[in-house]
Amino acid sequence: MRHHLTGPLAIAAALALCAGAASAASPEETMNKAGCMACHSKDKKLVGPSFKDIAAKYKGKDATAQLVDKVRKGGSGAFGPVPMSPNGPDKIGDADLKAAVEFILGS
Repeated sequence: MRHHLTGPLAIAAALALCAGAASAASPEETMNKAGCMACHSKDKKLVGPSFKDIAAKYKGKDATAQLVDKVRKGGSGAFGPVPMSPNGPDKIGDADLKAAVEFILGS
């Protein structure tokens, strides 16, 4: 009997994983929840630069890791004197942050 349950259990597990992936939040929803949209917008400068300006600055560069690091540590100078505060994994998880940065760079 044990061998007969392996197939259905594997299928059920795969379906559960797919259902979880399908209900995952979009990068925009994640950034809104993490508070990114309080200082940034898609196409207008607010407190910080727009996603469009960030994408233009880093166009053609592999800047994902650099920007993930900048979001984690915070900093200033790249777009002016207003500092960005650090944003830890408790605010936005690693996978969500990477997806958000990739979304921004694709803007």
